Amino acid sequence: MPELFTVQPPHLALQRLFDHLPPTTPTEVVDTAGALNRVLAESPIAASPLPAFPRSTMDGYAVRAQDTFGATESLPAYLAVIGECPMGGAPTRSVGRGEAMIIHTGGMLPGGADAVVQIERTQKSTETEIEVMRAVAPGENVLQVGEDVQPGDRLFPIGHRLRPQDLGGLMALGITQVRVARRPRVGILATGDEVIDPHVEPRPGQVRDVNTYSIGGLIERAGGLPRSGGVIPDNFEALHRAARALIDQSDALVLSAGSSVSVRDMTSDVIDRLGQPGVLVHGVSIKPGKPTILAVCDGKPVFGLPGNPVSALVVGDLFITPTLWRLQGCAQPPRTNTLTARLTHNLSSVPGRVDYIQVRLFERDGERWAEPIFGKSNLIYTLVKADGMMIIPVDANGVAAGEWVEVRMF
Repeated sequence: MPELFTVQPPHLALQRLFDHLPPTTPTEVVDTAGALNRVLAESPIAASPLPAFPRSTMDGYAVRAQDTFGATESLPAYLAVIGECPMGGAPTRSVGRGEAMIIHTGGMLPGGADAVVQIERTQKSTETEIEVMRAVAPGENVLQVGEDVQPGDRLFPIGHRLRPQDLGGLMALGITQVRVARRPRVGILATGDEVIDPHVEPRPGQVRDVNTYSIGGLIERAGGLPRSGGVIPDNFEALHRAARALIDQSDALVLSAGSSVSVRDMTSDVIDRLGQPGVLVHGVSIKPGKPTILAVCDGKPVFGLPGNPVSALVVGDLFITPTLWRLQGCAQPPRTNTLTARLTHNLSSVPGRVDYIQVRLFERDGERWAEPIFGKSNLIYTLVKADGMMIIPVDANGVAAGEWVEVRMF
């Protein structure tokens, strides 16, 4: 039987999709407090130094460093304690020759002081005098003004994905709002005469919609906003109407189609009618997920996924996830967590395609092992029970038990 579509390697298929995506991204201003994982569309610039005043990094005494030179345990330097630096305010006194002030971690240095002696390096000789048993250098145990950030510093580049520590860094400078890429709105349509809403009790021959929710989870994890268009029967006009309505309100569209040849062809035809250039890739050299459709319709990416839940999730991870980060202008998308493990069973493959196989991980004799989870390709709980997918490379005939394999974690 002749091949019904021309398959492409996954990396070339993704690049072909990327080549047709628009170069610009819609932006919006959001509160920094809620900007975790958002992608910057504008570089924040520091308006003030950080720290804004000289701060102690230790509990101890603010001193003039020169007053401690030569101090040792056997020959300490004696300093008069003239007060305490308040936390949350500026000291009202300055340190003069032979003087010291009590200071706490994070406190502002008083005028005249240029170093801090750790409290452990001192002892009281009287209530108003201390012995310093170790010399300190100018600037020791002190954060200088602007040592962390200088005014005018560009804090992060455009395309930077904000991490928890970044939010703290922005707030430390009073940057309470940032301009970021708008989260892509991704429409999802499930198709199939046998597919029903999960809230409905299925009759014989019916199955609940799974892909809308598993793919929706992938979309959210990649910064997108999933919106369901419901379940559409295997009817060209119904699917086209629903797809047109949903893509007009979205930045991307996912069609989770049936696995039959007729349904595949119908999905491809519907996509081609949504805009130009239409279908770019129809078939990718991976298993599962070979009948994948990648398209761009008037600047919006469109994905035709196999209806099989395992295939849909693999394809979503390989193509939808990186595309959504690309739409947000993310310069460095989160790395997929991959690790290596020894394989418990022999597995065969066919050169010319990349195989993804669900595995469960466990430890044995101090080594990590990957055990394939066998079962029919449409068994949903083979995914639920798996820790990740092991990868058989495109040029391999298979993998022998005991060999090290790469596992792409969920």
